[in-house]
Amino acid sequence: MLWWLVRTKLYPHRQSISLIIVFQVISVLCNLWLPSLNAAIIDDGLVRGDEGAIWSKGGFMLVVSVVQIAAQITATYFAARTGAAFGRDTRAGLFHAVGTFSQREVNKFGAASLITRTTNDVQQVQLVIMMALTMAISTPIMAVGGIVAALNEDVQMSWLLAVAVPILGVLMGFLITRLVPGFRALQGFLDVVNRILREQLSGIRTVRAFVREDTEVAKFGAANHDLTTTGVRVMRLMSLMFPVVMMIMNLSTVAVWWFGAHRINDGTMQIGSLTAYMNYLMQILMSVMMATFVVMMIPRASVSGDRIGEVLLTEPSVRPSDTPSDIESISGAIEFDDVEFSYPGADSPVLAGLSFTVSPGETLAVIGSTGSGKSTLVSLIARLFDVTGGAVRIDGHNVRDLPADALWGHVGIVPQRAFLFTGTVATNLRYGRPDASDEELWDALTIAQAADFVRELGGLDAPIAQGGTNVSGGQRQRLCIARALVTQAPIYLFDDSFSALDLATDAALRAALAPRVRAASVIIVGQRVSTIEHADRILVLDAGRIVGLAPHDELLRTCETYREIAESQRRVEASA
Repeated sequence: MLWWLVRTKLYPHRQSISLIIVFQVISVLCNLWLPSLNAAIIDDGLVRGDEGAIWSKGGFMLVVSVVQIAAQITATYFAARTGAAFGRDTRAGLFHAVGTFSQREVNKFGAASLITRTTNDVQQVQLVIMMALTMAISTPIMAVGGIVAALNEDVQMSWLLAVAVPILGVLMGFLITRLVPGFRALQGFLDVVNRILREQLSGIRTVRAFVREDTEVAKFGAANHDLTTTGVRVMRLMSLMFPVVMMIMNLSTVAVWWFGAHRINDGTMQIGSLTAYMNYLMQILMSVMMATFVVMMIPRASVSGDRIGEVLLTEPSVRPSDTPSDIESISGAIEFDDVEFSYPGADSPVLAGLSFTVSPGETLAVIGSTGSGKSTLVSLIARLFDVTGGAVRIDGHNVRDLPADALWGHVGIVPQRAFLFTGTVATNLRYGRPDASDEELWDALTIAQAADFVRELGGLDAPIAQGGTNVSGGQRQRLCIARALVTQAPIYLFDDSFSALDLATDAALRAALAPRVRAASVIIVGQRVSTIEHADRILVLDAGRIVGLAPHDELLRTCETYREIAESQRRVEASA
């Protein structure tokens, strides 16, 4: 998966990678040339006393060093740019992929995990790519070139290479095979910590209201302990790598000086050759060490790459049609034709056998016990989910065949959980229709009974915090209702959007709303009978099935489920 991700996202940057390879090769060749020049200066200049050789070969050595430095800087610059571009493109790809997901895929991964995959996981892979482009290209060239150059200097001492390099490789492989499962567990625990922290920050009021601070601290502490314990175990293994490499390098250095000194004493080796051999051995072992640093990061990057690829390769369950209907406008006629919907792995469907119609200008209310499928019904119209049986049609067209922009652009939806975005009142209201005028915004606010408190906040430019946390629940609902009204859509879906309103505000809002949506198809999901009793028809759900579909007065006579709901609410109001 990591290789697929790297190949896919780096292909557009192949020209930069070609430049990196060219400059890395130049840098390595210069690096391999320097020890032989240094040996020549020692043997010809210092040992034989040829001052001219010192100046000529020393000057040439300086030029080669400058070229090597310039090539390495250029290669590193392009590697940094390419790595940053990979991170940018991968994050954009993840964001786009998540944007195509239905609620089913979002629920499958979880918001906390998707955030971690888009940030931390991308960072891990980006870091490996930058290290690989900087070192992994030059490392094999330097290792092979160093071995050839060392053999050229002295063949008899080559047994040192045959011993040191395999030992180092075996030890590194042993450590790396134990790092992979550790990194996989580490990323999983990081997801858990992010999820718990996100929950606690979002629900801080609930935590304090129920005096559960100690419990939540303990829950976070347990997750943090698991993350820390796993991290420490993995880092202990990683910390062994550098000492192992340095031990092999130092032992090799001692061995070279020891056996080289005997060969110089015997007259079978020059001092310059020994110095060059030592430099080549250091280059070989250093290239192994650099490769180790890259390989050390690969296990974690591999885990991160799998997690990123899992998101990018997930096919959304709600997909655009291969043959979309050619439709310019929507009048708003809604039809449910024997609709069934089941969540993956569920034993029984959430909705089954739903057949009804909603005509333009008609208001249909939906009521039922908790878990009866009311919100799911609304989601099927907006195609947040796809039906698993039957069909949902708008103006006679199956919603599966409608282009997504055409469908969503003609639906004004107020979700059950009122959510506002960071910005101002105006930017939130214009979310579905950016060209709306200020007069249209105030008109929508007036209908939603939100104009007064918006003026108190400071008008349309009043700031809104993330999620709308700086306004009350009822104010959030009214702003969301106003946002839907600004779209001037032919279909309005209100998913339990009046629950946080007091009865007086609820009545005033419904009275002001009726003339505005007179020509539209309106579906209102409600819990209070007083909110929905004036609808043209009321659909009663019980365990995902229709048990009543008629006006309020008729349902009181014919539908036992609806009558029980109405009587229970009436008793509660009377006792209050």
